[in-house]
Amino acid sequence: MKNSSEIEIMAPVGSYEALHAALQAGAGSVYFGVGKLNMRARSSVNFGLTDLKKITELCSEKGVKTYLTVNTIIYDTELKEVKKIVLAAKKNGITAIIASDVSVIQLCRDAGMEVHLSTQCNVTNLDAVKYYANFADVIVLARELNLSQVAGICKAIKKNKIKGPAGNLVKIEMFVHGALCMAVSGKCYLSLDNHQHSANKGACLQLCRRSYIVKDKESDLELEIDNEYIMSPKDLKTIHFLDKIILAGVSVLKIEGRGRSPEYVKTAVSCYREAVDAINDGTYSAEKVTNWETRLAEVYNRGFWDGYYLGQKIGEWSAIYGSQATKRKLQLGKVVNYFTKLNVAEIQLEQHSLSKGDEIMIIGPTTGVLEEIVSEIRLDLEAVDRVEKGVKVSIPVQTLVRRGDKVYKVVTAEPDLFQ
Repeated sequence: MKNSSEIEIMAPVGSYEALHAALQAGAGSVYFGVGKLNMRARSSVNFGLTDLKKITELCSEKGVKTYLTVNTIIYDTELKEVKKIVLAAKKNGITAIIASDVSVIQLCRDAGMEVHLSTQCNVTNLDAVKYYANFADVIVLARELNLSQVAGICKAIKKNKIKGPAGNLVKIEMFVHGALCMAVSGKCYLSLDNHQHSANKGACLQLCRRSYIVKDKESDLELEIDNEYIMSPKDLKTIHFLDKIILAGVSVLKIEGRGRSPEYVKTAVSCYREAVDAINDGTYSAEKVTNWETRLAEVYNRGFWDGYYLGQKIGEWSAIYGSQATKRKLQLGKVVNYFTKLNVAEIQLEQHSLSKGDEIMIIGPTTGVLEEIVSEIRLDLEAVDRVEKGVKVSIPVQTLVRRGDKVYKVVTAEPDLFQ
């Protein structure tokens, strides 16, 4: 089994807040998009070409790799833009480009840019790996494979010494956590067919996440099938069998979620980073798995299942629309000042009350995600146990925060909030 330093936790980044959260949590790499030619063009904030330099600088300081997604289908009219993106990535030191369209792969080769294969290529067998190894150094396998199939491919890569363009053995990447799509490797036309927004151009409207009624045209009989969202899979979670994934030979563990919140990124990356380290040092246990699963359930999810990795034949579907997270955040206000010598933040409370013992979260484009339990509140320099909205208070925090950072109170999510 590989040691933890050889296993890469690949984090989704859809904003600077999420980028800093990923770095705080111990990601080995981050992946993100710029502009419209990526599969999360609609659902995440995304960056521009002018952000590439800053992103690489921030990640280089932490020894974190940077992967730029250019993984949509490409039309002739977009080739000029693709070339511009590839050259900008090369100029700014981006580690690799994640691609599926042959045109993008070829433009990367022409520019001397490393390529990683996108899930849209739906790689399910060794011959496909051999073929794509001519172009890509990292290949993600399709999520419908089971671990026996994955292990067979990883073993054959070593046995046959299948190398990528960089001259090293091809690395295998697998999704380990996050949203799943009912379409084969994300190739879906539902949004295009219904609303002229193509999922394959990064504009998925998630129509599959809704509930539907089946109607018999002849009798007008209507059926709501099992009251389930029958096209909306639960989220993938593999932390309870992550040791088996690593044992199969997977080197890159990919977390889905470029459209999700910074706290989701921080929690998911932290848990999987801790799990990899525990597997490596022999402390991976049922007790730790339970703790990680509890934490993962606190942030956005549609319920969890194992995917097809352990041989399951039929998918598991979401029972409700939206998140089933056990916690949610209420926006309190924003940071208006920070006193460095005292490690104290001054907060303008715009919504909701605040009490000693409350769990809060401070999120900002440079701060990332800071989680705190309120140990002290001062109003006009006087210590108080509780304050209502509309006032300015001071609280101690463990690290630097910035003016304009958003402040949230974290509360338990009641079941009726999901209905």
